[in-house]
Amino acid sequence: MNPKVNVEEWVARFKAIGLDQATMEQWHRLFERENPAGHQSFLEWLGLPAEKIAEIRAKSA
Repeated sequence: MNPKVNVEEWVARFKAIGLDQATMEQWHRLFERENPAGHQSFLEWLGLPAEKIAEIRAKSA
């Protein structure tokens, strides 16, 4: 068992509870606005490359 959750698993869980792409983007915007350092840390924890993290955070600003 892998103790780390990857992006695909995280997105699958969001979709399983009914979140669509627009709602997931809203979630990122809220996270970025309320806790930018935590958002950065979370994206790093998911193992995303720096370029993808920068892209997500720029879209979330």
